[in-house]
Amino acid sequence: MVERRPWLDILAHVILLCGVAMVAFPLYITFVASTQTAQEVAQAPMSLIPGPHFVDNYMQALFGGSSGGSSGGSSGAPVGRMMYVSLIMALSISIGKIAISLLSAFAVVYFRFPGRMFFFWMIFVTLMLPVEVRIAPTYKVVADLGLLNSYAGLTLPLIASATATFLFRQFFLTVPDELIEAARIDGAGPVRFFFDVLLPLSKTSIAALFVIQFIYGWNQYLWPLLITTQEDMYPVVIGIKRMISGGDSVTEWNITMATAMLAMIPPALVVILMQKWFVKGLVDTEK
Repeated sequence: MVERRPWLDILAHVILLCGVAMVAFPLYITFVASTQTAQEVAQAPMSLIPGPHFVDNYMQALFGGSSGGSSGGSSGAPVGRMMYVSLIMALSISIGKIAISLLSAFAVVYFRFPGRMFFFWMIFVTLMLPVEVRIAPTYKVVADLGLLNSYAGLTLPLIASATATFLFRQFFLTVPDELIEAARIDGAGPVRFFFDVLLPLSKTSIAALFVIQFIYGWNQYLWPLLITTQEDMYPVVIGIKRMISGGDSVTEWNITMATAMLAMIPPALVVILMQKWFVKGLVDTEK
């Protein structure tokens, strides 16, 4: 029998509340700054009470416009367009990674061909090669193909995933052989077995990987920074960086903070809406 100690419950809740406060307070400051004018944000100390300019700032961030301080290094592209580019990137990367990883893991596990394990380990070894190591040759290939400032250039070099391939392979290895034999007896070929048996069994793993890969694609910074030179192809992360002016230029911190708040909404929604599937995909072991 576990002895209940009220003081341990109180201590645990205090620690949890402190952790929540450490995470939530910067977000609250960002929200407050996004509802004030640039002059109010620049005051020291800044007011911690939300201001009356919520609608004006967010409309200006979403659809562009000028409030007198955009002559610096700020990006002139409306955030709505940037978020659209980021959404296309995140969806393409996450869906593409899952589709390619499912097919490659299916081939490695269920087909017998020369060099099968060699190719698998070649895929696995790429985990030791971060994007920064291969970014120069990748940029050269993308530039030679004329894919700069395009959705294909933003997504195709990031669409393969050795991690997802490895995870799906390990999951497929746990599928009972009886299911394979039953599918063969029923006359199911490889394609039907893949779609009717493996995909339904993999739905929780797919959901968990989708959440992870969506956030990965949404937060991409280095690769879009290299291959985009047109403002209408900037993702929102690049847009936020360009809004922060350098030198003697004045940064419109209220619009920048409004943009940061808007940029957090899509990944937060994905995590909230898919939280149940995400947790099941990480911890559920039933087949």
